[in-house]
Amino acid sequence: MMAPLTGMYRHSLLLLTDLYQLTMACGYWRTGRAEEEAVFHLYFRKAPFNSGYTVCCGLEYVVDYLRNLRLESGDRAYLASLMGNDGRPIFDPGFLNELEHLRFTCDADAIPEGTVVFPDEPLVRVRGPIWQCQIVETLLLNIVNFQTLIATKATRICSAARGEPVLEFGLRRAQGIDGAMAASRAAYIGGCEATSNVLAGKVFGIPVKGTHAHSWVMSFDDEPAAFEAYASALPNNAVFLVDTYDTIEGIRHAIEAGRKLREMGHEMIGIRLDSGDLAYLSIEARRMLDEAGFEKAAIVASNDLDEQIIDSLQQQGARINVWGVGTRLVTAYDQPALGGVYKLGAVRPSAGQAWQLKVKVSEQIAKTTTPGMLQVRRFVSPEGFAGDMIYDQAVLGAPSGEARIIDPKDLTRQKRFAQAALHEDLLVPIFRTGQCVYECPPMQDVRRRVQAQLVGLHAGVKRFLNPHEYPVGLESRLHELKTQLVLEARERKGAAATGGVP
Repeated sequence: MMAPLTGMYRHSLLLLTDLYQLTMACGYWRTGRAEEEAVFHLYFRKAPFNSGYTVCCGLEYVVDYLRNLRLESGDRAYLASLMGNDGRPIFDPGFLNELEHLRFTCDADAIPEGTVVFPDEPLVRVRGPIWQCQIVETLLLNIVNFQTLIATKATRICSAARGEPVLEFGLRRAQGIDGAMAASRAAYIGGCEATSNVLAGKVFGIPVKGTHAHSWVMSFDDEPAAFEAYASALPNNAVFLVDTYDTIEGIRHAIEAGRKLREMGHEMIGIRLDSGDLAYLSIEARRMLDEAGFEKAAIVASNDLDEQIIDSLQQQGARINVWGVGTRLVTAYDQPALGGVYKLGAVRPSAGQAWQLKVKVSEQIAKTTTPGMLQVRRFVSPEGFAGDMIYDQAVLGAPSGEARIIDPKDLTRQKRFAQAALHEDLLVPIFRTGQCVYECPPMQDVRRRVQAQLVGLHAGVKRFLNPHEYPVGLESRLHELKTQLVLEARERKGAAATGGVP
């Protein structure tokens, strides 16, 4: 199987970044700080779709990208051609020499794909020379933001389907080629059974499904001839789209084609409904199929479905066996972006020296960053996941006794965990000094992980409307340290504004 990212594009995607990542890297080099050690964290501030949980996705792409991080032939010449406002090159030739010989030497830790995660938890942590940490920011965000968004949407849609298979049909509506490929991958991880995207099937090993369109029916003189011709041409792939002219008549014509298939020694797989009142039509279709002796024929539904519509159809007693979901899945229709960020947590001049914890202060509590080299500890109980603690490994370390977490957005929301409480740390080593130490699991294993993780969540966290808020917070000492650093930063700002006069 080809590499999931660079195999489809170029050997390296170093230039797939924002210009300011390279100008900052150049700035670090010019000021002699390029090898200063730093820690960055990738996380999101709000769960998508008003969901009670999020499913992280995209790590295999991240591994592929970082493994192949280098300048390609022609990249240097392009960068050398970029000019500043004085008409001179932006980038110093010496910096371009450094960039030309760049090899990724950072440590990277990440939460495995398919894990349920929550706001403010670092999904990826990068530690190493600050200029390298900076350069990789944009593409890490691009990969993880999108695939996490789609995997989460897929789990919600599959949950609404109540165990019935969901097929991803979004290629033609996806946001470009990679939007389609990455969406097919993430949707499969999130629980979809198959995709219509044949290239995704080849690259990722996803099952592919599909039948015919309205154009097939319209190209014949009448619907019965169209169905009979399709059955004759592809007798082992016969799902008939029945709503080109009149859906009820289309079902009758599909039944006629199904009988002729049986005479040929084959069986009709089912019919597809793509318009109209799907609840009523599926109920009628089931009755007609059963009465004609096609009890095993599936009823596939499509037509701009999402979790809310599927849930409504289920409540109406729809007799749909397979759900084909396209636009609203692959475009994350009701939330176009996850909004993940990548923020600096700590720096130090060189290894062995003390870490200097860094905090970005904002008038918005959600945008004030958390300092340190962060890890996420998940506590578990016999009933499932009990809560997550974000703690610092650079200065404070994990608590040695009872753990107490504090919600940074609401100080009254606190929870305690006994010293003996079962737990696991979610961030695992992916790279060490630039060498990959992690083997990406097969996607089937990632899919199974998603389902196991969802089982660990309380039902209230998974409901669509007003989900219960899963307990996540800062370890109490980290909360105190963050508060201290924020107060100190504001005092410095106040002193600067008054010229140091009390």
